[in-house]
Amino acid sequence: MITIEFFHDVICSFCFPMSYRMRQVQKELPEINIIHRSFALARDEEDHIQMFGSRENAKNEILSHWVHANQNDDLHRFNIEGMKKADFPFPTSMNGLLAAKAAGVVAGETGYWELFDALQEALFVHSQNIDEPSVVESVVKNSSIDFQEWQQAFNNPATLALVEDDFRVANAYQLSGVPALIVNGKYLINGAQPLEQILQALQTIKEKEEPIIEVLENSDSENGSCNMEDGKWVCKD
Repeated sequence: MITIEFFHDVICSFCFPMSYRMRQVQKELPEINIIHRSFALARDEEDHIQMFGSRENAKNEILSHWVHANQNDDLHRFNIEGMKKADFPFPTSMNGLLAAKAAGVVAGETGYWELFDALQEALFVHSQNIDEPSVVESVVKNSSIDFQEWQQAFNNPATLALVEDDFRVANAYQLSGVPALIVNGKYLINGAQPLEQILQALQTIKEKEEPIIEVLENSDSENGSCNMEDGKWVCKD
């Protein structure tokens, strides 16, 4: 069994193409289990200011990253000019992460993924400010997620605690950026890698993780082995 912890941020430009690829991975390998994990590149306005000097500088610098992310994106969906013209500073992480986690509380990993992708599309394609509660609520209402249940989960402090738990898991793995995949708790696939490379890496891991298969048995299964019998360790030669 392959379990992938997919760490990402709603404002992460390279997470946008990576999420699209991970949906393809899920189609190719439907047996894998994908768990979505929050990672905050900028928890609040002060993080943007500390990293870039000002909110204006943050937007200009981040938009330069969009050029490369758009090249990385298989569908080239980024609306760079639209975001340049938008009259709001670049969003922070927490509102979108909390919204996605609330969707996960209501509708599981499928709900989380649906809202995460919808929020990213709102930002990267439609130039919408996903820091604004009204924008987030509109995205939720256009999804399959029950809005009333989502709203209750969004306002529940327990949902924020789940986001913080993801941050602690990321720290335990010593992750410094996203997108990142942690496979079976011990293998790292870092960055928005091409689909073929992701699938090849997962195949390699799958082969490593396969249970041991006995290809040569004793002619007498009771001889030359140690076995548990009636709670005791018995060896026969």
